[in-house]
Amino acid sequence: MKRLKAVLVWYLVGAMFVIAITPKCFAGFSASEVIALSPAERSGDLQKLQNFLETKMVRERLTDLGFTPEEIRMKLSDLSDSQIHQLALNLDEMRVAGDGVAVFIVVFLIVALIVLIIYATGHKIVLQ
Repeated sequence: MKRLKAVLVWYLVGAMFVIAITPKCFAGFSASEVIALSPAERSGDLQKLQNFLETKMVRERLTDLGFTPEEIRMKLSDLSDSQIHQLALNLDEMRVAGDGVAVFIVVFLIVALIVLIIYATGHKIVLQ
């Protein structure tokens, strides 16, 4: 019985390791034809990009890289509708502070693994 527990624990440790190192893969349908954006969508996307570029941190970083506001406006005007839309979609998906859920899941799995190992080895924790 102890041998079965040990095998099960190590199997679960290996399975959790494989699950943890597997990269995320986001897949979805891609359009088979070019979708024309309406002028309202283009202006909304441009406004979203301009708001992002006007934030203090981004503006300072672009200035450090040697870009003037006039150059940035020229670059934005040279972009096609699909490029502007793609940038606006990427801004929506961007997480500024990172993903807190992933950190919670990793901590939970580590705690669960420690508890499982302690339980499988027969040790008991007594709180006084």
